[in-house]
Amino acid sequence: MTSERLALFESERIPTAILKLAIPTVLSSLVMTIYSLADTFFVGMLNDSVQNAAVTLSAPVLLAFNAVNNLFGVGGSSMMSRALGRKDYATACKSSAFSFYCSIVAGIAFSALAFFFNDALLGLVGADSITLASTRAYLKWTVVWGAVPSILNVVMAYLVRAEGSAMHASIGTMTGCILNIILDPIFVLPQFIGMGAEGAGLATFISNCVAVAYFLVLLAAKRGNTYVSVNPRHVSLQRFIVLGVCAVGIPASIQNLLNVTGMTLLNNFTSAYGADAVAAMGIAQRLNNVPFSIANGFSQGMMPLVSYNFASGNYKRMKDGIIFSAKVVVSMLVAIALAYFLFSDFFIAIFMKKQSVMDYGSAFLHGFCLGIPFLGIDFLAVAVFQAVGKGLYSFAFAIARKIVLEIPAIIVLNLIFPLYGLAYSQFCAEIVMSVLAVLTLVHLVRKLTAKSLSA
Repeated sequence: MTSERLALFESERIPTAILKLAIPTVLSSLVMTIYSLADTFFVGMLNDSVQNAAVTLSAPVLLAFNAVNNLFGVGGSSMMSRALGRKDYATACKSSAFSFYCSIVAGIAFSALAFFFNDALLGLVGADSITLASTRAYLKWTVVWGAVPSILNVVMAYLVRAEGSAMHASIGTMTGCILNIILDPIFVLPQFIGMGAEGAGLATFISNCVAVAYFLVLLAAKRGNTYVSVNPRHVSLQRFIVLGVCAVGIPASIQNLLNVTGMTLLNNFTSAYGADAVAAMGIAQRLNNVPFSIANGFSQGMMPLVSYNFASGNYKRMKDGIIFSAKVVVSMLVAIALAYFLFSDFFIAIFMKKQSVMDYGSAFLHGFCLGIPFLGIDFLAVAVFQAVGKGLYSFAFAIARKIVLEIPAIIVLNLIFPLYGLAYSQFCAEIVMSVLAVLTLVHLVRKLTAKSLSA
């Protein structure tokens, strides 16, 4: 590891170190959201609720990719950063190769399942006779053909970021994002190729392929000066590597699958109210994904520093990094929530100007706004647990957040306030989880501090 990267983890001022790691990571985390927003924006220009609903109904399937991203991206990067903190470079290299090739296998499995069980998948996401054809066409490119490049794009960014190259990770993912924005109107709009929702899926597929190509070229150029390996000879199935990756990655993956379950349930409840309601919920969800991605990106950006200093025993620096991150991310989320709440009509109208969709979407966005400020604390806590290898803590948070709180809230609120109550389920979950997060983090930091003092 270069002296510059060592200084980033060991001695650079906490605000500078965190921002160097977190800002590129936030941009990377926003990529999938920007992909979705770009798809929604250009498909929305068709002013066709059916085409827009196809993108909305497909979202849980694309979100399911994050289960693999978290398993091998979060798990692999946490294992790498902890190994680097111990100066165990062989383990860092083997962990990255294991995560890379497992991601490819998982992507192929996704594609095969989507191809052979296509009808069942379409029924599961809530597609009906009206939205079936458009949803099938969108999923063909984003999942059947696109699962492997979509997963590798994110996992490789995690692995590159784990050794401190946050800027390169951001450049790779943002390259795909910018290309997607350029290609979307060409493939979607009738004055060009005019493929509608299917064109948005094709643009996403091509963009992810280009992003993966960037990372492969980067690693080839840095050969001998990086611990991120794609050499199959470095793949190791040693017990401590597999368990080290999976102990953090599996809980993170389950957390994402529960998010998919919640989104699928939300879309299925909404679909009972027609294509306009589904399109509006999709737009509100994608807008809500912006602060969601910022909270997640900032938390994941802080992870390498927390992992490294945890492994090296510098608990004070670790604690300072957590506190600074909490102050910044909560401030950002409060500002976004206020902007969404005050200008909800404007934000919905960006994507679709149909009045019924705007009315639904504005009401949904108001509900989501209440939970946004609390996302930061919840996500920071989970990232700390992942960084220090406490996968069971993050697993417990995932179960509490979705199974115990949010999913029951979706069902109950829809009964009490049909349709409009759905958007308030996030607030019900996050306000409880943020309190639990603060209490758990304080306990963990005090425990580590006491350990260092007694050593």
